[in-house]
Amino acid sequence: MKKATRKAASPRRAPRRPPDAADDVLPHYDFRGGVRGKYAARYREGTNVVVLAPDVAARFPDAASVNRALRALAEVADGTKAKPRSRRRTA
Repeated sequence: MKKATRKAASPRRAPRRPPDAADDVLPHYDFRGGVRGKYAARYREGTNVVVLAPDVAARFPDAASVNRALRALAEVADGTKAKPRSRRRTA
């Protein structure tokens, strides 16, 4: 005799709601352990994300190499002085 196989029960899905539903937090979310403002200070500090073009990113494998290159460029830029402008007028 063949034994009847039973399918695993699928998880219940929340019923679909119209987009204008007054309560937009679904019942299966639980915020009881949440901490208000946990990352507020870090957010205020800001971030400095820069997206590199693919050809530039190919030359720099990681953030450390980008920082080294930019520091070297900054040193060169700081070391060069602008040529003084000539006060003599040309005709």
